[in-house]
Amino acid sequence: MNALIACLGCDLLVDVGDLRDGDTARCPRCGHFLTRLRHDAVSRVAAYALAGMVFLALAGSFPFLSFATAGMESVMTLPQTAVELYAEGMVFISLVVAAFIMVIPAVVLVLLILLCLPLLLGYPAWWLVTAGRWVFTLHNWAMVEVFIIGVIVSLVKIASMATVSLGISFWAYVAFSLSFTMALATLDRYQIWQLIEELEPEHAA
Repeated sequence: MNALIACLGCDLLVDVGDLRDGDTARCPRCGHFLTRLRHDAVSRVAAYALAGMVFLALAGSFPFLSFATAGMESVMTLPQTAVELYAEGMVFISLVVAAFIMVIPAVVLVLLILLCLPLLLGYPAWWLVTAGRWVFTLHNWAMVEVFIIGVIVSLVKIASMATVSLGISFWAYVAFSLSFTMALATLDRYQIWQLIEELEPEHAA
């Protein structure tokens, strides 16, 4: 890797061409993180993304939570978090919830897989640049961690009023959240664009 990279914090051009496997580059002026070189980064991202897809499918297929109080029990699935809001007339909020906790994360995972497989196989697929751009745009709109934290906070408050049971879907979504976070944390913008440019030098941006 022999190139200059502009610091997102102060715009300083930094030469990262001498990085070795495992090395991390930071801006010498402001200390902003620039890149970390890993030879197996793409395979790691693909593995986390595939695992995340499996866990997300499981999370949407089983009960998420169940509440029992005064002899009455209610079971909720993950898709029902948006369906119930829609039934109560909060259409916009239901669409936002569904998009942020399920749809956008699923789209990001699919794009990650479409991005990583050609890079692993050395195949110059036509969608590489587009997939890369959408991944780095959409991942900021995925609220997976926020949803999990919100659920945990809500459980603490509800536990004093009802008996709460965590379903398979809850634990699957926690595993999905970890896989999703690790996939994005392992994804290195500079390294990905360098690999895309090697396959498609005339189309990479």
